Amino acid sequence: MTMKLKGKMENFNAKKQAYMDLLNDENATSEQMTAAVNEMFTALQEDLTEKITTEARNEANDTHILAARGQHVLTSEERQFFNAVVQQGGFTDESVLPETVQERVFEDLVTQHPLLEAIGLQDLGAVTKFIYSDPTKAYAWKELFSEISGQVNAAFREEKITQLKITAFAAIPNDMLELGPVWMERYIRELLVETIATGLEYGYVNGRGPAQSEPIGLMKDVNAETGAVTDKASSGKLTFAPSNFGETIVGEIYNVVKALSSNEKGKSRKVMNKIAMVVNPVDSIGVQFRNTIQTADGRWVTALPYNIQVIESEEVPVGKAVFFVKGEYIAAVAGGYKLKKFDQTLAMEDATLYTIKRFANGRPKDNKTALVYDLDIKFSTPAEVPVG
Repeated sequence: MTMKLKGKMENFNAKKQAYMDLLNDENATSEQMTAAVNEMFTALQEDLTEKITTEARNEANDTHILAARGQHVLTSEERQFFNAVVQQGGFTDESVLPETVQERVFEDLVTQHPLLEAIGLQDLGAVTKFIYSDPTKAYAWKELFSEISGQVNAAFREEKITQLKITAFAAIPNDMLELGPVWMERYIRELLVETIATGLEYGYVNGRGPAQSEPIGLMKDVNAETGAVTDKASSGKLTFAPSNFGETIVGEIYNVVKALSSNEKGKSRKVMNKIAMVVNPVDSIGVQFRNTIQTADGRWVTALPYNIQVIESEEVPVGKAVFFVKGEYIAAVAGGYKLKKFDQTLAMEDATLYTIKRFANGRPKDNKTALVYDLDIKFSTPAEVPVG
């Protein structure tokens, strides 16, 4: 059952936006970044604590009532695990969340964060590597009974996920333990979804590569010879300007689709219904307005040509758009969520701080998995009407 944040989380959202602004500020100092991260996580924990504590006090803990209201009912293994957490006064070092809880964290990640779903995030569980196949080499025409193993072996290779890990910081208020295992599980799960999602979106959009212990983001290119990771150059400008029968918009998007219809080596690929456009929420408004029409029956319908999915992400700078082909980016998390007590404290008092770690990685299959465009969306200002 998917659990969605019902509160507005104003403080967390404000601190998150401040953190995103610093990421895009070339003049930001490491001290500013550290302070912004701490403030964002502290705001998340405070907002979640207030929201969940209020809901816990207002709802009966009867499992039938919780189930009827759409709340998750713990399994016997989950209840035993979180009961032990409550009785011990917190998590022990190297505690690993139950597998079913980890599965729901992943479910919430992809249902609440469209970018992670569109990019094809995979949860490999305890497995820390998977086999990637090249479909252009995964078949062979040969004579009957002839040797083909060499060609088959060339079509597959391993992708390891253990090189990088993502760490979330969790301050568990001591008062939260008094609410019982149901609410303890929910607090941990929602906190993980927000913190891990923030980290993954950064890595999968702006990640600077292995040299910085980060994934390679959609907005980056990789030099085939040196392995150096650099910012993608703009592939052009999009205006979404109005024209007769929408020819300008259709033409601009056609050029994007055409450019993505072949990989880095010039090999054609099918991209229809497989392209996503990622823009900053500020630009998303302009894109939607430019692609909204009124039908004959008076309804307003918003849609981009060629069935392109529009996704919002604060990780994309204002004035930029990232188009990528679904299925052409390798993104995965692996291993269990391991908790460990941290020997430092945040601004929150009467709480225990933990680190929660999991393996994660991501990279485009080639430099044409995604393309970056500049946005130049303008709206005409109505002429002033004289009064009198």
